[in-house]
Amino acid sequence: MEDNWKGIKETLTSTCQDALGLKKRHHHKEWISVETLDKIKERKNKKIAINNSRTRAERVQAQAEYIEANKQVKKSIRADKQKYVEKLTTTTEKATRKRNMKQLYDTTKKLTRKYSKPERPIEDKECKPITGIQQQWNRWVEYFEELLNRPAPMNPPDIEAQHTDIPIDVNPSTTEEIGMAGHQTNQERESSRTRQHTS
Repeated sequence: MEDNWKGIKETLTSTCQDALGLKKRHHHKEWISVETLDKIKERKNKKIAINNSRTRAERVQAQAEYIEANKQVKKSIRADKQKYVEKLTTTTEKATRKRNMKQLYDTTKKLTRKYSKPERPIEDKECKPITGIQQQWNRWVEYFEELLNRPAPMNPPDIEAQHTDIPIDVNPSTTEEIGMAGHQTNQERESSRTRQHTS
């Protein structure tokens, strides 16, 4: 049984690889150049050299090399991104001149990088998805009618109304009041300073 399964598994795997090919792993952005990827690999090797260094002098030397490699990677990535954005803008301009709306839309979407999440399907009361637009509108109407048209509560809370006339003096401040407020503020500041020095 085990031998049969191994044979079936190998046959399926080899057939799938022949028909579909191996999965290509692109863990980097499409605009990063091969030269930049090489610099990233070099930087990774410099980081490994830091971790493998045995003496302090080796470590300092490896860190200096890593810092330089890191600067080069960042500089190269900035240049690649600038080239990519310039290429997209020229593509957008060409699409505008040719009135190619699809290409214009696609490149503008890439430039703005705003990707909206796909809408979730609306479900009816039995949790079945509703596909028709009119049916979805009807379900929203039904939902909000149920939500907003509830009967009044049996025991409503007894909340007393607040007095609206709060005694606030709206007359302009006198010179004496301003002086007293300033004097009081100075005293509070001095007392907080003495507390800080004593603690």
